[in-house]
Amino acid sequence: MILKVLVVGPFASNCYIVGSPSTKQGLIIDPGAEAGAILRTVRQTGLSIALMVVTHAHVDHIGALREVKEKTNAEFAIHEAEVQLLSTTAMRLLTSLRLSPFRSPLQPDRFLKDGDRINIGDLQFEVLHTPGHSPGGICLLGQGVVFSGDTLFNCGVGRTDFPGCSHERLLRSIQEKLMVLPDDTVVYPGHGPPTTIGDERRCNPWLQDCAS
Repeated sequence: MILKVLVVGPFASNCYIVGSPSTKQGLIIDPGAEAGAILRTVRQTGLSIALMVVTHAHVDHIGALREVKEKTNAEFAIHEAEVQLLSTTAMRLLTSLRLSPFRSPLQPDRFLKDGDRINIGDLQFEVLHTPGHSPGGICLLGQGVVFSGDTLFNCGVGRTDFPGCSHERLLRSIQEKLMVLPDDTVVYPGHGPPTTIGDERRCNPWLQDCAS
């Protein structure tokens, strides 16, 4: 699996470019900012981007979405429960930070739900609906890794002080969808360095009730 990690924007969000070495088909996860850097990296990999998946619709994960979509013609996929966040007053205020000029909301080409399969060449990922940080937050599981968005971090979990968040629901999502994965599953979060499920099970102070 080809995997490139870019740390983009003022919130240091992780954007992931994932692809198949054999078919050269690719996927972008969370194009949060710096469209130019994302597109340059895509060109360097030689991947043809078929799909962009947004783990949740907070502005630090979608700031470069429109520009990257226009340049790649990739489809845009998101959980249906996130769509309202694309056009709320809060999003308009956040985009005043100049991460991306606010225009009419970009409409998804595909709605994702729990259990959906995403095929990128010979790679396959499963959609895990993990609400809590946002109503339609998702993770992508496959190839021995999980892209966790802002659900689970290295020794942390997503914040839950935004409208539509729930700390209890977030911890339940993590316990039911992520802590059941093998310990050696690599976690690529929306911010910060990677970790593993085993390390988080043992060391994450928010998850001690999930430890076995």
